[in-house]
Amino acid sequence: MRLEDRQWAGLFLFVGATQFTIGMIIAESVDPSYSVSANYISDLGVRAGAAVFNSSVFILGATIVATSWFASRALKDRILMVAMLLTGVGAIGVGVFTENAPYGLHAIVSFITFFFAAITAIVAFRVLRPPLSYASILLGLGSLVALGLYASKNYLGLGGGGMERMIAYPVLAWGIGFGGYLLGMSHSQGPPAAS
Repeated sequence: MRLEDRQWAGLFLFVGATQFTIGMIIAESVDPSYSVSANYISDLGVRAGAAVFNSSVFILGATIVATSWFASRALKDRILMVAMLLTGVGAIGVGVFTENAPYGLHAIVSFITFFFAAITAIVAFRVLRPPLSYASILLGLGSLVALGLYASKNYLGLGGGGMERMIAYPVLAWGIGFGGYLLGMSHSQGPPAAS
């Protein structure tokens, strides 16, 4: 079986987002005192499940970087590729620079990851067909709104950890969906040309 570039992009994104979602659940589960409402996602990187979380988010970043390379070859959309690449580099940084890292490095790479993941989902509408293109925009915008609420400490009763998940979950769902879309697409079913 020989995969096309778009299918490789889809495979990397699907596997990366799926394994991170599972890794995050495992890291939460092995720490009975961890609260999804009170604790931030990144707290997982310095607690009982740190090895699982940090390796999983690093793998997520590496697979997103690989996705950006294959997607740039297949989809010919430079803006999408750059946003995706920055998301991947940010996620690798989250795995390397935990909350205990000096100089606010963790906060910087976390912001890069969250912001550019949302931008990637929004920009991806250019290579998707409706209704998935609309869902892509909505998931990206939802993540950006949650990022704004999180940054302004308006948690809407969800706690800091809950609001942070409202940033992460939409783009993780988007990554799994977009990855599956690309993976299942043959060359003859190519996406519309980027605008």
